[in-house]
Amino acid sequence: MRKEYNKLVRDRIPEILESQQVKFGVEPMTQAAYCQALRQKLIEEAQEAAEAGEDTLVTELADLWEVIDATMSVYGIQRNQVLACQMQRRIDRGTFSQKLRLLWTET
Repeated sequence: MRKEYNKLVRDRIPEILESQQVKFGVEPMTQAAYCQALRQKLIEEAQEAAEAGEDTLVTELADLWEVIDATMSVYGIQRNQVLACQMQRRIDRGTFSQKLRLLWTET
């Protein structure tokens, strides 16, 4: 039975599928398609991390981190840029350590 995916996969997936004697189709993406696929993959992996149980959370976070690294690479963003931005956001807006839930606002 054929199942359609049409999504970005890790580089070793074809090798793994071949070793399992699974028929498959892959194609290289253009740079523009790759950038869009990475953004979609960010959503996919973030959703999987959000839904993960405690037993799989580390794995799902690692997958998300891998996509973040690839996204940073394709856009020429350095880790220190992100960390500096994170620190500034902490100063400007705080962290999540107080575990606050915003219930409502009124204007």
